[in-house]
Order: sequence, then structure tokens, then C-alpha cells
Amino acid sequence: ATKFVESGGGSVQPGGSLKLSCTAPIYVFSYYIIYWVRQAPGKGTEWVASSSPGGGGDFTESVAGRFTISRDNAQTTLYLQRNDLKPEDSAVYFCATDISGKDRGQGTQVTVAT
Repeated sequence: ATKFVESGGGSVQPGGSLKLSCTAPIYVFSYYIIYWVRQAPGKGTEWVASSSPGGGGDFTESVAGRFTISRDNAQTTLYLQRNDLKPEDSAVYFCATDISGKDRGQGTQVTVAT
């Protein structure tokens, strides 16, 4: 499995913001599309966003306009800035090399609640 290291999760109130980080091995960061996926309790894995080595990002419709992606090439780290969080955004967030999330890191927990 690819050794992603995700961090930045936590508990926030609705409307709040969190910035997640994902550090990847340099060969993955440089040559592969990296996907953010999430899994809520009792639910399947859901694709959230993805970033290609050339930059830019794609987002699932439910988060478009609220989430942004950025890359720090020197740190081989991908960031997911999440604004205007909603309770339905609560989940464990993973970085993965595939959109289904089969090859992923250990994840970081995000809880959005009052």
C-alpha cells in the first residue's frame, strides 16, 4: 500500500473550516493523480476531489465551491481546504491512488457538529 500520511482532521461547527494535509511518496506525488476520498460510518467510500501532478483539481458536486486543493511540491504534500463545512461532511478522509480508495492511507477523522 502507498504510504500516505493524512492529518488536519478534527471537530468543527457547521460553517467552519478545516485544512487537511496529505503527504505522499515523491514518486506518487510527481507522477500519479492523487484522490481524496471519504467514508462516513455505515457508508461506502465516496470520491471527494482529485489532483494531478500538473496542478488543478476536480471535485464532486456536493463540495464544489466549498473545497479547494493546493500542492506543495517541496514537501510532496497535498492540501484540501474545506470551507463552509456541513454535518454531512463528517467522515474519515483518506488520500488514495485510485478513485475507489482501495490503496489509501490511514485517514483523518472530521466531525462537523454543533
